[in-house]
Amino acid sequence: MEIFDLVNLESEAYERRQKNVFFQNDLFKTRVIDLKPGQKVPDCQMDCFVMFYVVKGKVLLRKNDESVTLKENQVLISEPALFSMETSDGARLMGVQIKTRE
Repeated sequence: MEIFDLVNLESEAYERRQKNVFFQNDLFKTRVIDLKPGQKVPDCQMDCFVMFYVVKGKVLLRKNDESVTLKENQVLISEPALFSMETSDGARLMGVQIKTRE
């Protein structure tokens, strides 16, 4: 059993996001996402199911042509889609990519 402290996990900048993966197996990959105030994450086509859980702050998340504001302790779970996000005040999220059935 592993326990992860989502508030205190160390993280790298978005450009080095691969280093923010803190757990991965054959079914899913989990990372911490830290966004600085005013930061935007460009469009990213996700070919897997995803889950975004907001640990701290809030983000404007876009999925295809829909937008939603996610706040602390809220989670979005979605089928594969085109995603982007931005924050005005900064945010920390946990992102989970879940493989689809082949």
